[in-house]
Amino acid sequence: MRLSSLSSIAVCNIFPTSPQKYIQRPGLVLCWFLLWISLQPRSLHSVSAVNLRRFIGCAVREFTFLAKKPGCGGLHITTDACWGRCETWEKPVLDPPYIESHQRVCTYNETRLVTVKLPNCRANVDPTYTYPVALRCDCGVCATSTTECISAV
Repeated sequence: MRLSSLSSIAVCNIFPTSPQKYIQRPGLVLCWFLLWISLQPRSLHSVSAVNLRRFIGCAVREFTFLAKKPGCGGLHITTDACWGRCETWEKPVLDPPYIESHQRVCTYNETRLVTVKLPNCRANVDPTYTYPVALRCDCGVCATSTTECISAV
């Protein structure tokens, strides 16, 4: 019997001629394990892709932007940033302000700062550019100290 798992092939004698053969064949346990794995549903073998259009939550995701400042050339930087959708709701109430709201945004929970040198800076311009790298993101209240919060009146 041939079993295939993760592009490796194991050849097993499932039915040895005597009970002592089980002891003499340490690879038999591996063969049984590979057989068991190969008979499992396909859902255990593959990772499903996340549908970003339906994703509710907040996650770290790779992001590329152009870092620039006056007097220097630009530099394309790929970093980790927060991305996602958080549950938000509003409902009318009888007391002022006549609305109860629960508004959360996908925001940084933990970051580290990275500093790079921008190219082609004039002599009197500091070439350093510092930006945050997201380590952990969560749905939370929009803090104007770290996030551009947009609200309509």
